[in-house]
Amino acid sequence: MFEVWAPYATLVEVHTDAHTGDGKTALTRDTAGWWRGPGGIHGLDYAFHVDGDGPFPDPRTRRQPYGVQGPSRFYEHGRYTWGDHDWHGRDLRGSVIYELHVGTFSAEGTFHGVIGKLDHLVGLGVDFVELLPTPPTPGDRNWGYDGVDLYAVNEVYGGPDGLKDLVDACHRAGIGVILDVVYNHLGPSGNYLAKFGPYLHSYKGSYWGDAVNLDGPDSDEVRRYFIENALQWLRDYHIDGLRLDAVHALHDKRAVHFLEELSAEVDALSTAVGRPLTLIAESDLNDPRMVTPREAGGLGMQAAWDDDVHHALHAAVTGERHAYYSDFGSLAVLAKVLTHAYLHDGSYSSFRRRSHGRPAQHVPGYRFVVAAQNHDQIGNRPEGDRMAADQLWLAAGLLLTSPFTPMLFMGEEWGASTPFYFFTDHFEASLAAGEAERREREFKDFGYDWKAPDPQDEDAFLRSKLKWDEVAEDAHTSLLGWYRDLIALRKSYPELADSRLDRVAVEFDEEARWIVVSRGSLRVAANLGDFSTPVRLSPGSVLLASDDNIRFEGEDLCLPGRSLAIIQFAR
Repeated sequence: MFEVWAPYATLVEVHTDAHTGDGKTALTRDTAGWWRGPGGIHGLDYAFHVDGDGPFPDPRTRRQPYGVQGPSRFYEHGRYTWGDHDWHGRDLRGSVIYELHVGTFSAEGTFHGVIGKLDHLVGLGVDFVELLPTPPTPGDRNWGYDGVDLYAVNEVYGGPDGLKDLVDACHRAGIGVILDVVYNHLGPSGNYLAKFGPYLHSYKGSYWGDAVNLDGPDSDEVRRYFIENALQWLRDYHIDGLRLDAVHALHDKRAVHFLEELSAEVDALSTAVGRPLTLIAESDLNDPRMVTPREAGGLGMQAAWDDDVHHALHAAVTGERHAYYSDFGSLAVLAKVLTHAYLHDGSYSSFRRRSHGRPAQHVPGYRFVVAAQNHDQIGNRPEGDRMAADQLWLAAGLLLTSPFTPMLFMGEEWGASTPFYFFTDHFEASLAAGEAERREREFKDFGYDWKAPDPQDEDAFLRSKLKWDEVAEDAHTSLLGWYRDLIALRKSYPELADSRLDRVAVEFDEEARWIVVSRGSLRVAANLGDFSTPVRLSPGSVLLASDDNIRFEGEDLCLPGRSLAIIQFAR
């Protein structure tokens, strides 16, 4: 059956010869503004006309084989044969996430290209892969945050069956899948939702565009549009969790927030399908209510990204202090985020020029997804540059022994030499010509000498593709072994996965640049300085060390410059 919501329209027609415009059939309206009519079979192309204007893709199109401007194609989920019958889901607690961009992760740049690298991810020991957004976007290359037709899957990556193939293969390999979804705005090209109804809000929600209408007139169906989109991924694609982009840009003043409503719906689906389903919010608010259960007055997200941990790690290891790193870098700050989750928990933020956040020490650490690198923190740098290898040894050691849920970014585990640039492929001249300028303007207050490649240049995309032959080189193999050993150690010693923040203790010497993190019977000792330093510790067993010269001399652990060791002591 054809159906579409267009509450203000006086005539909605569907045509199934969408390439010529012939074969129009008028649909019938009900009292709620839904237009319906018989017809539609798997593989049929179609489009809608609204009051004579069109043709437009279906707002809930499941497939867009001709791109964001073309007609839709009927797609029946039930035709796919799944092989993951033994998959019972995966809990976020104790897990390690691996974030990747499908187009640059493999040479093929497809879902099947990711499948070809699953053995690597299994060997690394990660529990989830997190895919950057996969909806149709303008052109052939994009981060995915310019998406429209949110129910569909990018054909460049392999379309809906390709995504299902990837999820199925991940599950059979023992890996869960998290999908990044964007509900706070839509892309600038191919966005025809406003032609059908009041999907957009007059309030400008963010730098990226108008907010979606979650609380204005006729917003009930708009909320359902996004909630049912989330349920589709979890139900019909067997996805295990969703990462919700920039939820601080959602404009919703209702008593029951959109996220709370979404959480309740996802919990109900989780009960029905018999496996855990996870919602992870990207939030800049530093508000623990985001991850507080609904029954306790929170919004019910299972976890939230915690940028304060990233900033503290990055600034301490690299020495950078520009823009939002200005409050970070000291070992005192690093100690605070490792024990309190947030630096800004009501304190003054010099970057925002105001106080920010509220305390979160009572929240279990697994509810905070933390990273030393991710797509934003690399890709938002003008040159898309990653941490240096010697920095990664330290950052990984502190990250993967933390009480939080650690997340790695593709290629990090071997110190990939490739940058991760911001790239687009707009086919509209006005968007293509101004993308570089818009990007520079977005980060004008960050203190960068902006020398980024033009996002429209295909070379920015091609240079961002991982070079998998690097893995066999000695320096990269050594770092990869370090990541594998750290993840294995995390899974072998329960105290490393213990998410109770009040069980974490930190000692440090700001001048000597050493820090010791206590995790039960384990001590994570790191020297972030350039020179060797002794650290007073009772002798113990060195479980893992980044440098062969780390050793005990009496009650002193001798740490060479830029080194880290994990020590076990008798209880």
